[in-house]
Amino acid sequence: MAVDETVIRLQNVSKTFVIRDKKVAPFFTQLGWLVNGKNVRRIEALKNINLEVKKGEFLGIVGENGSGKSTLIHLMTGFYKPDKGGKAEINKSFIRLSLGLGFNQELTARENIYLNGTVMGLTLRQINEKFHEMIAFAELEKFVDTKIKFYSRGMKARLSFAVAIHADAEILLMDEFFGGVGDERFKVKSDRIFKESMIKGRTIVHVSHNLSTIKHYATRVILMHQGELVGIGTPDEVFQIYKEKLRVEKLHLRDYIDEDNAI
Repeated sequence: MAVDETVIRLQNVSKTFVIRDKKVAPFFTQLGWLVNGKNVRRIEALKNINLEVKKGEFLGIVGENGSGKSTLIHLMTGFYKPDKGGKAEINKSFIRLSLGLGFNQELTARENIYLNGTVMGLTLRQINEKFHEMIAFAELEKFVDTKIKFYSRGMKARLSFAVAIHADAEILLMDEFFGGVGDERFKVKSDRIFKESMIKGRTIVHVSHNLSTIKHYATRVILMHQGELVGIGTPDEVFQIYKEKLRVEKLHLRDYIDEDNAI
């Protein structure tokens, strides 16, 4: 197997969302809007993205809120389809991870472990074998039959991480999944497991605002800005571009405020 095998490929990928604004108006007025397209807004979430992810790579994705990071992950999974002319391929088993996973708030930790474990590709036998290990790792032995809706944010984060480390997939697509999980003691434990077993031998695509996590683990980073891929390279190279963009936007905002105050 070649070391540079491509496992994710995006070619000329754009994504446009069409939103119809809901307005209170007479029926025939609304009909006119539909015909003329006056109540329709088009949001270009992604614009002509070309990207290849190699097997075993840890790719970090950074950018401000609304820059298209999560949309990019959804296109990789096939949850969203690219606009006409674009192509998105993923060639290995994968799973998308986010804090909270697909937890049902009305179910207990026990029930959610079986539900999410099955979604992640684990058999019932595997879940049975790992169940107590997951609960112990999350430090939730006293709350195993408590509904998730009564959990604190930290408890949910610990449980989702404990389940996710057993995911049976070659590619992990992580959307704000890792970094700052639990208290300081749990962070040390989760960081060790993340490094020693969770990412080992896998291809990782990680969206995060936590630049320290990206810097520590990523072999390559891309910077998203207003739906465009505006930077790609090592963490240090891309962070420099990111900082410059933030500096420029801050200056533009300051100029705008000064002009507004001068009126």
